[in-house]
Amino acid sequence: MSTQRIEGTETRPRETNLSERDEYLRRQVRERYGAIARSEAGCSCGQTESGGCCGGRTASEATESAKRLGYDLSDLAADCSEANLGLGCGNPRAIAGLKPGETVLDLGSGAGFDCFLAARAVGRAGRVFGVDMTPEMIAKARAIARKRGFTNVEFRLGEIEHLPVRDESVNVVISNCVINLSPAKEQVFREAFRVLKAGGRIAIADIIAIDDIPAEVDADIANYTGCISGAARDTVLRKLMEEAGFLEIVFDTRDLHLDEAGTGASYAAFVASALISARKP
Repeated sequence: MSTQRIEGTETRPRETNLSERDEYLRRQVRERYGAIARSEAGCSCGQTESGGCCGGRTASEATESAKRLGYDLSDLAADCSEANLGLGCGNPRAIAGLKPGETVLDLGSGAGFDCFLAARAVGRAGRVFGVDMTPEMIAKARAIARKRGFTNVEFRLGEIEHLPVRDESVNVVISNCVINLSPAKEQVFREAFRVLKAGGRIAIADIIAIDDIPAEVDADIANYTGCISGAARDTVLRKLMEEAGFLEIVFDTRDLHLDEAGTGASYAAFVASALISARKP
């Protein structure tokens, strides 16, 4: 094992036993989302560069996408709208039940959109942490936080499989269309369980598989970084969450209108979005 040190946070051990393919996937994800942050353009889940997304998504398109995912007009207010890159597949805050004074952790926080909304919900007495492995996203989120005066939000560079967060230090873990991108989902759920306080809860919006993903779709790396081929079945995710220790696991699966795959088959034939909630005993 090697050690990953993140300035201003506790040191977390980083396992290095990922396969060569998994390390390659992680690099591709980091590069893709770094490019999105630099371009200041979003890309909704299920859209790939070959499908005409990255670099061409306007602010108004990102806003319309957020409305379809369950965000309301107050969520899209000017103080955090620039953090909305249209990268989500749902609204985890809708099932998180955030309360004033709580501490929230966002896994794969991107430009910070869900963090800023959570900061509003928990108020000045609360605290929000965002963790993302893409330096460009962290820089963008920190710049928006400074510009908009968010003093109860902190962004940390790190991997969601090795969270730079203390044991039992947060009330709620949220995530929006990120866990599907992890090649080590079991470790993500173990880490989420570790950092939650007793009675804490997890609220996730993500892409899940509802049928076998065609081999030709799986073979295209753009479909992995575009949140398609990394999706797992709800039965698999439920088992991983149970093994991590979570209780009261609920999946609310929803239709997801996605672009056509190169095979001509709709992505919606084998993936869907889901809101997933659970509790730590």
